[in-house]
Amino acid sequence: MSNAIVDIKNQTIISTRVIDSPPHVVFKAFSDPENLKHWWGPKEFTNTIEQFEFKPGGTWKFTMHGPDGTDYNNRSEFKEIIEGEKIVFIHHKPIHRFDMTLGFEPIDNKTKFSFTMTFEEKSEVEKIQQFVVPANEENFDRLEKFVILI
Repeated sequence: MSNAIVDIKNQTIISTRVIDSPPHVVFKAFSDPENLKHWWGPKEFTNTIEQFEFKPGGTWKFTMHGPDGTDYNNRSEFKEIIEGEKIVFIHHKPIHRFDMTLGFEPIDNKTKFSFTMTFEEKSEVEKIQQFVVPANEENFDRLEKFVILI
């Protein structure tokens, strides 16, 4: 079950899905770069993780490789990490600059997993919502398939 809310006034895109795994497993899918590289990003994208300092103030540098051969360099900085509950990072430009909060809410033996993306400008949300929302869904699809392997 997925849900997406685009709130242009508050400059946010929130995507959620209930994942059929407990929060500590979903958290491990992100917190271990060997796991993360297998599911992060939209369908048919692959990742090369160059740096992953999983701590507040740490840097996450990676390249997403699109199915058409285009490389997308990404750099983020971790701001807050509460194991099994929340990860907050700033995704810096070159493409889009936003704050991202990953939420891991327990529901029985499942996880309500959420992406809350907060952008600097309303115009940015208006411009990218049509591809961010489906890309987040594809990301969740990949995560669901991956967590059964952990």
